[in-house]
Amino acid sequence: MPPLEVVVYSDFLCPWCFNVYTKLESVRAALEAAWGEAIHFDWRAYLLRPVEKPDRDLERFRVYTEGWRQVAEDEPRAGFRVWTGDARPPSHSLPAHLVAKAAHTLGPEAGAAMRERLFRAYFCESRDISADDTLRALWDELDLPAERFETRRDADLETRVLAEHEEAMECGATGVPAVRMAEQDFVLMGAQPEAMYTRWFERARAARDVE
Repeated sequence: MPPLEVVVYSDFLCPWCFNVYTKLESVRAALEAAWGEAIHFDWRAYLLRPVEKPDRDLERFRVYTEGWRQVAEDEPRAGFRVWTGDARPPSHSLPAHLVAKAAHTLGPEAGAAMRERLFRAYFCESRDISADDTLRALWDELDLPAERFETRRDADLETRVLAEHEEAMECGATGVPAVRMAEQDFVLMGAQPEAMYTRWFERARAARDVE
């Protein structure tokens, strides 16, 4: 039986996306254990900050990250922390997505490891995931081949990121997180309770098995 295919649109700068990432990983593990078969999440890009703004004010950003406390209350397993230290706020969304795509070219396990590492670096460690030195450090921490880091500059990867963003909007996603079944255009917006995702996936699997 092929895995249940689920598309997830997200941005690494979105706290609710990290919230949903944590929930979906929990749901996936539980359902795979129950079913004895896989669920495949296809993580696609959405750009909340498509244009670079390198001069964002650090103190205003610190105040903004106080709002992460609310997200943490909804999903304490994620480990959110209010911004500490003097690292600048990320300037835009694209660099993190490009590094995630570059890691994925090495295989799905490398892509998954980088996805989680980017979320944790930003929301738990106060690191600027738009900065080249930070992204290189994360790449090295995962022991990915050093020479492959430069593939993040591949024009095809940027084209893919932008195409995924456009696709999300065409499906009706006006923000993230947004989740849909791969064979459907309907997108479920926002961070939903874990039980809701579980019921949705169970029903989708049951409907697929009847067909």
